[in-house]
Amino acid sequence: MNNPGIEQMVSQLRAVAAQAGQSPTATEAGGQDFSVLLKAALDQVSSAQQEARQLTQQFELGDPNVNLQDVVLSLQKASVSFQTMVQVRNKLVSAYQEIMNMQV
Repeated sequence: MNNPGIEQMVSQLRAVAAQAGQSPTATEAGGQDFSVLLKAALDQVSSAQQEARQLTQQFELGDPNVNLQDVVLSLQKASVSFQTMVQVRNKLVSAYQEIMNMQV
């Protein structure tokens, strides 16, 4: 069974894993700001949710080009990306609170 949606998801996971494995000097050399990376991640989550919503609506309207497997896959992808972003947010809030509680 060859599903392009699964292959795309696996390639995205590999890209994120490779990006996470970069050393700090590699990130500094790239010149990417943390806020830019965070905004890009939020945009990806938003687009995944919008894509899932559109596929769901098309399937409900009876579009013959949309099958149930694609709808379920896009919904799961949107759910996983949202849950990941919530965990990142929780870690950021925790780190902020820890920094604010430090004695200066």
